[in-house]
Amino acid sequence: MEPIVAHDRADLDKARSSGRVALVPTMGALHEGHRSLMRLARTLADQVVVSIFVNPLQFGPGEDFSRYPRTFGADLGVCAQEGVDVVFAPSADDMYRPDRQVGVSAGQMGTIVEGAVRPGHFDGMLTVVLKLFNLVRPDVAVFGQKDAQQLALIRRMVADLDVPVEIVGAPTVREPDGLALSSRNRYLAPDDRRAALALSRALRAGAAESAPAAVRAAATAELAASGLAVDYLVLVDPATFAEVPDSFAGQAVLAVAARVGTTRLIDNVLVTF
Repeated sequence: MEPIVAHDRADLDKARSSGRVALVPTMGALHEGHRSLMRLARTLADQVVVSIFVNPLQFGPGEDFSRYPRTFGADLGVCAQEGVDVVFAPSADDMYRPDRQVGVSAGQMGTIVEGAVRPGHFDGMLTVVLKLFNLVRPDVAVFGQKDAQQLALIRRMVADLDVPVEIVGAPTVREPDGLALSSRNRYLAPDDRRAALALSRALRAGAAESAPAAVRAAATAELAASGLAVDYLVLVDPATFAEVPDSFAGQAVLAVAARVGTTRLIDNVLVTF
């Protein structure tokens, strides 16, 4: 059965279920990772809404907004196959007033790690997520753990602003060779695709160690051997994204970002000490 396609608040109001609603926010170019989010959402609610919107606010100058893959026809087919009830596909004009002035600040956590490399990215991400929450009015929203800092900031926004939405994180889905699924993987030439495996190798090497210093050293050595242009490799608290000390005990996120050819990829794993 084809999902209902909604473009604005009026469409959403007509389509909204009287039961529990789950939202899966996406930027389209859907893959198996997105399918896993939809399947999880189906177990959590009576109605599943998938948003498809390439958000201009979270792209900086020189980033890939103009070439970000837009595959709406294929995406709609994926949603139909997964039994999605409503696809929310607004335009930028539907989402943002031309004289827009107010947005969400990600605060200090939005300026570190990924935020240090992409200034303003998390402000734009949180602004669109809050708007989606206000428009769709879900009871629960599902996000992938691959974007771990994004997930941490969304949890913080919901807590700080008393947003009545339950946030559920879902495990990263990987190719058989370990590469984390990403809409940007389609940019990779065959040689770059092979080179990109250094990210997951580095994370595995680090996660095999039992102390923070050894985790950092093992992952760093693997990346150094790859020759990739690394933006960062960090071992951080999953709630604050502050670097953990060598004496740390508990769960941490080992996160990496690197450029493979002209494509920038991120990945992470959870490590427990």
